[in-house]
Amino acid sequence: MNKIQEPKAAIGQAIDRVEGRLKVTGRAKYASEFPVEGVVYAQGLNSTVAKGRITRIDTAEAERQPGVMKVITHQNALKLATPDEKLLKLDTKAIAPVLQSPEIHWYGEFVGVVVAETFEQAQHAARLVKFEYEKDEHRTEYKDAGEDDSYAPSEDMQHRRGDVEAGMAKADARVEVTYRTPVEHHHPMELHAVIAEWDGEKLKVYMPAQMVNDATIGISDTFQIPKENVHVISPFLGGGFGSKLQAQEHVMLGAMAAKMVDRPVQLTVTRQQMFTNTGLRQENFQRMQLGATRDGKLTALVHDTLSHTSTEKEYQEPCGAASKMLYQAPNARITHRLVPINLPYPWAMRAPGEATGAYALECALDELAWKLNMDPVELRIINDTQVDPSNDKPFSSRLLNECLRIGAKRFGWDERPKEPRSRREGNWLVGYGVSSASRAAPLQKSAAKIILERDGDNLQATVQTDATDIGTGSYTIIAQTAADYLGLPVERVAVELGNSDFPTSAGSGGSWGAASFTNGVRSACLNITDTLVTLAGHDSTQGDDLVTLMKKADLTRHEAEGSASPTEEFDDYSVYSFGANFAEVWVDADTGMSRLKRILSVGSAGTILNPKTAYSQVLGGLVMGLGMTFMEQSKVEPNHGNFITRSLSDYHVPVNLDLADIQVVFLPEEDKIANPMGVKGIGELGIVGVASALANAVFNATGKRMRDLPITPEKLIATELEPGLARK
Repeated sequence: MNKIQEPKAAIGQAIDRVEGRLKVTGRAKYASEFPVEGVVYAQGLNSTVAKGRITRIDTAEAERQPGVMKVITHQNALKLATPDEKLLKLDTKAIAPVLQSPEIHWYGEFVGVVVAETFEQAQHAARLVKFEYEKDEHRTEYKDAGEDDSYAPSEDMQHRRGDVEAGMAKADARVEVTYRTPVEHHHPMELHAVIAEWDGEKLKVYMPAQMVNDATIGISDTFQIPKENVHVISPFLGGGFGSKLQAQEHVMLGAMAAKMVDRPVQLTVTRQQMFTNTGLRQENFQRMQLGATRDGKLTALVHDTLSHTSTEKEYQEPCGAASKMLYQAPNARITHRLVPINLPYPWAMRAPGEATGAYALECALDELAWKLNMDPVELRIINDTQVDPSNDKPFSSRLLNECLRIGAKRFGWDERPKEPRSRREGNWLVGYGVSSASRAAPLQKSAAKIILERDGDNLQATVQTDATDIGTGSYTIIAQTAADYLGLPVERVAVELGNSDFPTSAGSGGSWGAASFTNGVRSACLNITDTLVTLAGHDSTQGDDLVTLMKKADLTRHEAEGSASPTEEFDDYSVYSFGANFAEVWVDADTGMSRLKRILSVGSAGTILNPKTAYSQVLGGLVMGLGMTFMEQSKVEPNHGNFITRSLSDYHVPVNLDLADIQVVFLPEEDKIANPMGVKGIGELGIVGVASALANAVFNATGKRMRDLPITPEKLIATELEPGLARK
């Protein structure tokens, strides 16, 4: 086509989810629901020590049970690929060997699997397998670790600019505090599950995979078979939040069991096993130092993070990511250090690093504003920058100040109590809090195929890509994109996702999904139109529709692929989504019980493809941030090294009664540097800064700084007022 016209008919409309009817009628197939003939069931077995080795296994009683087909342990397991290095660096394509050794690294590690004809038989037999261990002394504490007892995971995780000591010396006000965020666990509604079926040396896997292509690589590399021999199917996911970014050990257990019994095997990770076998958000200790002049200009910023990883796998949240780039601090030091301990390996959870790091950074800024007697909104605006200070690249667009100013006006920030603990409603102390939010908005290479089928004057389009819908609305925004670029109504577009036989996309994660998927689909739409113009022998500027072009080319079916990748211009800019959160929290003066009264999220995230699904994404982030602030935490029993929290009855998450007035506003923003459609990620932006806005509101209500999440009533009551505040 001579000139690309960017359509607007469907894009930007708040249409209902195109797959919604399938979901509410139960016809959407999730991983454990596919009808596979001859399927049998597997149940994973977990260690009951935190460190040591297996010395004896008794499987006799389990093997005598009706229906039991196989008990697999390290003694008879298939040989899988194992890492060359001592600490396997986790990524979305990493291998996941299991049952390869008698060594135990954490409490709950998989030590075996039972396969039986029915799910109930497998569960019963699993309780009858007996393990004996030689225990070693384990380690689950690390907060006092020094440099000799920790290590820097990589140079990329460290950042320095200017002279921090000189910057601190110039400061008129300083803040030096440490914040802690606890272990949080992944609990999407859909449990992790797998159905694995072998046909000779070819493996078909039904699994909830956020990144289908990477899952095929992880599986093929683990079993040391060609990638083309692995077929992953994942059309629907009941939530992922990072936990389903890679093929983990339970996937390998299911595939191994299927190979060894020569039957399709279904394995579902139990809710209790979700605490030990699907990754977690690691505990972080974050030491913040800020220095500023009297007028609020930052002179220095230090953000040092100490975290844990497992003794066999390495992962660290980049908690200092926002501290590197969000504010104009000429002198900065960002460091990350890790301590290997005997807990399950950490892994990505929604906005890894940004969600936890923003809690420390944005709370420290609030503490600095209090010391300077400045409005917290104005302090952030004063330190705005249009150039990324971490790399000296200009931002492709940055409306952070607009988010703060518009949000403050809409929220009624001018009514904020100037003095903490000064506003009451009966027995409730009332406070306001604010925070900034930022999240990188990358574009990853993504491809799609368009299939056009014509029946007379009726045209049906099908989009195929291995992109995934993790509950975010991918089906819908892809349908809207294809409809607009093909000139069809949305009802004439079918979308097929989550199949490794389809063109490769980036998958869902890292806030790149929507931008990558839709730009890939856009490219495929433009390609199919161009090829039809050529086949029709017609000048496209005359504006013939696709039906006319296919008639002229004498075609009833036509297909084409296309892909999108970042441009060279993209690399010359820092590309981010930005936002601001405003919260009103009420705290009972006697019990310390906190209640969210209202929260406002203002975001600038480029083209909003569908305001309805976008709102849902941010709403989910706000709710998850609420849980992070007031409820979610996992506690370790130090003597045995296991988690005390082992179910949703003691690991608390928000419910409807915990919510209040939630408002979400998207600012109009055009950013064609980010990508041709100007789309940016919002799925992770929605959680960033929520915990800090709420914690800052608690300070404004009570005069107490809460530097240890979650903010529970007992912690709040035990915390002293900030110096200089009189009890009211």
